[in-house]
Amino acid sequence: MERETEKILDKIRQKRLEKKLSLLNLANDLGISHSHLYYIESKRVIPSIDVVVKIAKALDYPLVQLLE
Repeated sequence: MERETEKILDKIRQKRLEKKLSLLNLANDLGISHSHLYYIESKRVIPSIDVVVKIAKALDYPLVQLLE
């Protein structure tokens, strides 16, 4: 996995924790299983761009900042 991808996945987890959202709550908001979100955050799965966009919106975090 590319280091840049790892940074994005780290930011996703960090922002979820800052918002005090559980994996289950965020996954429900996204319409994905909590296990899929867990695999994304634990870097076992690389999410599609569609999922990354949904995550950014659900976390109310600008996509551009997530990708920086």
